[in-house]
Amino acid sequence: MATSTVEDYVKRIYMLQQRVAADALVPLGQVSSVVGVVPGTATTMVKALAESGLVRYEPRSGVRLTSAGEKLALHVLRRHRLVELFLVNVLGFDWSEVDEEAERLEHAISERLIDRIDAHLGHPAYDPHGDPIPTAAGTIELRTTTPLAEAAVGVAMTVAHITDQDAHFLGYAAGRGLTPGVCVIVESVDPLGDSVSVRVAGKTPLTLGRAAAMKIAVQEK
Repeated sequence: MATSTVEDYVKRIYMLQQRVAADALVPLGQVSSVVGVVPGTATTMVKALAESGLVRYEPRSGVRLTSAGEKLALHVLRRHRLVELFLVNVLGFDWSEVDEEAERLEHAISERLIDRIDAHLGHPAYDPHGDPIPTAAGTIELRTTTPLAEAAVGVAMTVAHITDQDAHFLGYAAGRGLTPGVCVIVESVDPLGDSVSVRVAGKTPLTLGRAAAMKIAVQEK
C-alpha cells in the first residue's frame, strides 16, 4: 500500500513529465520545487521510489516514472480529479477552492467510494478545470492543445483547460468567461504590449497579458 507521500511524489512527477519531451528525464530540482522540499529530501525520496520500482533515477540527470509508477500516478489523479468534480457539481464548491480539498481526500478515499462518485457523475471525462480524468482501467485521454497566446488569429477555438490552478488565477479566468468549453477567438496580437485581444463567445473583446494567455489551453473547434 503506497503512503500519501509516495502517491504525492509519483503524481507530481507524472505532471512534470507532461512538460518535457517523451522519455526525457525530469530534473530533481523541479521535483523538489513542486513538492515543496529541499533538493536533498527529494533525492532521498526518489532513491526510495527507484528501489520500489516506481521510477527510473539517474544521478545528476533526473527521474522518470516506470510503468508501475505511471499506473499509480494515474490512480491518484483519477481520485483527485473526480473529487474535484464532485465538490463542484454536487456540493457547490467554487472551482478555485477544490484543489486543496482534493489534495487531502485523494489519499484517504476508498476505491468503492470513488467508483460510486464516478458513476454518480456519469463517468465524466474531464474535471472542473478541463483536465482529463483517468479511467478505472488506468487510461487517460491526452489532447493536443495550444496556449491561447499562441493561437492563430481569427480562428474559433475552444478553451480546453486551465494550466495554472492557483485560486487567484482561476478567479481571474472565470471573471473573464474563460472556462473550459467556451468558444474564444484571438482578434489581434500586440508584440510590443505583450498582450492579445480576444473575443469570448457572447462577450465584448478583452485584452489579456501574454503571461495570462499562456496559462489558458485551447483547441480547434
